[in-house]
Amino acid sequence: MSPAPGLLDAPDKARKGLSYSSDDIKRMLPHRWPMLMIDRAYDVVPGVSGRGIKSVSVNEPFFAGHYPDHSIMPGVLIVEAMAQLVAVVYVAEILENTADSESTAESDASRSVGYLGSISNMKFSRLVVPGDQLTLDAKLGQRLGGLRQVKVRASVGSELAAAGTLVVTTGRKG
Repeated sequence: MSPAPGLLDAPDKARKGLSYSSDDIKRMLPHRWPMLMIDRAYDVVPGVSGRGIKSVSVNEPFFAGHYPDHSIMPGVLIVEAMAQLVAVVYVAEILENTADSESTAESDASRSVGYLGSISNMKFSRLVVPGDQLTLDAKLGQRLGGLRQVKVRASVGSELAAAGTLVVTTGRKG
């Protein structure tokens, strides 16, 4: 079964994307359970775009209270999953640019993951429930100084679950 169509269905498919397992992602991001929201990233074009997977399990801790009789993944966590995919795309670019340097580049790159600055025009169009598999898409846009605008979307199969624009910082301060 092929993933749902998304932002990456652009005419320029000449550049082959990279894939990252959950173990790779743990080395790339500072996030850990229960806040690590993506299971796999693929079709990653460093610094440009990527796709990811979030498998939604009934065992997720947030389902205990959201809602106990009707389990729904909170929208804010869907946005967090999309933002983490953005971080993978961003860190992949750092790793690509430091590939010839020392082997500690991965741990240094995870320290450069920035913050979510804003969420714009985010629309939720489908509930996400246990058993769903979210397909995430991210396409990095223009740089605005130390900020980066990103178009994101999340789908379950061919159904759009959420889409909007994020602005992320391109590094951490302090």
